[in-house]
Amino acid sequence: MNKILKNSWALFLGMGALMLAYGFQGSLLGVRAVKEEFSLTATGFMMSGYFVGYFIGAITIPKLILRVGHIRIFAAFASIASLVILVHAVFINPFVWFLLRVLTGISMVSIYTVAESWLNDRASNKNRGSVLSLYMVILYGAMGCGMFFLNFSNPINFEPFILISVITSGALIPILLTKRKPPTFKKIETMSLQEAYISSPFGMVSSFFYGTIQSALFTLLAVYATGKNFSIFQISLVTFLLAISGAISQWPIGKLSDIFDRRKVIIIVTFAAAFFALCAIFASGTMYYDGMLGSSKILFYIFLVLFSFCSLPMFSLILAHTNDFIPKEKFVAAGASLQFTFGMGAMGGPFLCSIFMGIVGLNGFFAFLIFFHILIGVYGIYRSRVRPVVENPDSQFVAMPQSITPAGIELNPTTEPIEEPIKPNLENLTK
Repeated sequence: MNKILKNSWALFLGMGALMLAYGFQGSLLGVRAVKEEFSLTATGFMMSGYFVGYFIGAITIPKLILRVGHIRIFAAFASIASLVILVHAVFINPFVWFLLRVLTGISMVSIYTVAESWLNDRASNKNRGSVLSLYMVILYGAMGCGMFFLNFSNPINFEPFILISVITSGALIPILLTKRKPPTFKKIETMSLQEAYISSPFGMVSSFFYGTIQSALFTLLAVYATGKNFSIFQISLVTFLLAISGAISQWPIGKLSDIFDRRKVIIIVTFAAAFFALCAIFASGTMYYDGMLGSSKILFYIFLVLFSFCSLPMFSLILAHTNDFIPKEKFVAAGASLQFTFGMGAMGGPFLCSIFMGIVGLNGFFAFLIFFHILIGVYGIYRSRVRPVVENPDSQFVAMPQSITPAGIELNPTTEPIEEPIKPNLENLTK
């Protein structure tokens, strides 16, 4: 671990700073949209822009990196992300913010691709798992801590936007000053969506549904909490608990999926997530508002943590389940196809969820999450009756963030054989 930190500390520090800014930005825009009295539909549309940009960038950026190089791409798009957040404070309009969110999505996927290919280049076959685990902890931890910056200043002011820009710009410094050479970027082989679907229909369909869940969850939770009259500190606490509990749950749930039928584990956790989301609705109905009588928000926090504990590991579970049905040499290509499908679902998640919230009320947020989690579970039950489980010794659960790119999926230690040390031939030595 010390060697990993020594070789990649600048990259980890820079990515940590970027995720601080990213976590802060997502919550800030949600709260500010409510303060500016954007409609729920307009807010959902605006928030969807990030995932539209992420989807566009995931397709185009690898080719651009091949032409321009890692360092230039990283510096350029980190600078764009820093500038874009300032424009939010100047033009307060849902459509303008949608376009700015598109630019943010393109910038962030560019940064992820550069960082993860850089890490992949520095990792050896024996420490890939440790590198990926440390990377994920930094991403989730920094994003969760960034949400507490909401307390820095009133979201209606321009100062929070300036702080996000400063942190984003500062993230460039350790990476651009590193002495180590950038990696040689290699194009990731892809698997057609048809081939990926034939290999694992449940993996592809559940990845699409889970994309809608994840995008809505992380973009509209702050909107929901603001509408429920949570204080700024309580909003930051809720979003922090969401990120951290999901990161912690990856390992125990992943371990269970390696021991038992992985598809059954997915079905159980998705139904459990739907149940805890339902419990959160009931808990929210008894919370106090502006000093009125009622229960505290503790029960709501508990159910949200339990929901996150079950829901957030699902992308890694779906990826591992898909790998159960394909040969080892196609793991990265299949992961790229899953990420593509995830992105297609994510583009519509916030907008669709905002429609639910407009029809049902604020608790339409959790109704949306319940609906799509149940869809995954029902389809999983159907597939378990159609297709038996396959034992693939090369496939195992590896915890990954939902924002992982194909370059990051290569950090999965199961995608490459571990090189055994060469043992000396004793017969040749004695001759």
